[in-house]
Amino acid sequence: MKKLTIIFGILFFALTAFKSDKPTLQLALVKYNGGGDWYSNPTALPNLAEFCNKEMGTNFEKDYATVEVGSVELFNYPFLHMTGHGNVVFSDAEAENLRLYLLSGGFLHIDDNYGMDPYVRTAMKKVFPELEFIELPFEHEIYSQKYKFNNGLPKIHEHDGKSPQGFGLIYEGRLVCFYSYECDLGDGWEDPSVHKDPPEVRRKALEMGANLVRYAFQF
Repeated sequence: MKKLTIIFGILFFALTAFKSDKPTLQLALVKYNGGGDWYSNPTALPNLAEFCNKEMGTNFEKDYATVEVGSVELFNYPFLHMTGHGNVVFSDAEAENLRLYLLSGGFLHIDDNYGMDPYVRTAMKKVFPELEFIELPFEHEIYSQKYKFNNGLPKIHEHDGKSPQGFGLIYEGRLVCFYSYECDLGDGWEDPSVHKDPPEVRRKALEMGANLVRYAFQF
């Protein structure tokens, strides 16, 4: 069960310590059923990959992969990103596949792009019926990987005006899924012209994204 975690950690060390011209890894976007716009924020992951390459010395391919929840291809990607505004539905086989991926060392970041919350909670309950999302304390390692966030997630977009919250699913002591709510990190990762976020806000979103990526490879 810990084999993929160890492999991902070795890969992260390799791609930071022995960087080559050829990209060695790729971020992946989760395609799901139910009608929600899983394809939101098309410029987000390329910008996050570029930021990580520049700031952390990684060697991600700039273009991201798109992978379906039930596909065996899931296991090719240590970091999965999932977003959208609406409904999310997993079949029994998809839920089982995602669970196996996460228990094998994979990591899932869910980013509520507004309106996703009730649906994604139901979907993930199918993956881990025995777990509940818990709000992570600001002292959690995910907020202090390369960049320190003393007050947890940065507020990128207003949504309902609530404070941003970072929730997690923790299995046997390991954070397997991080859920950013009332934050909208993915919008902050997009090209500056898309949402016209101030540079300092966009920078904070990318820094938090880099923390997520580093955490995914080290834990």
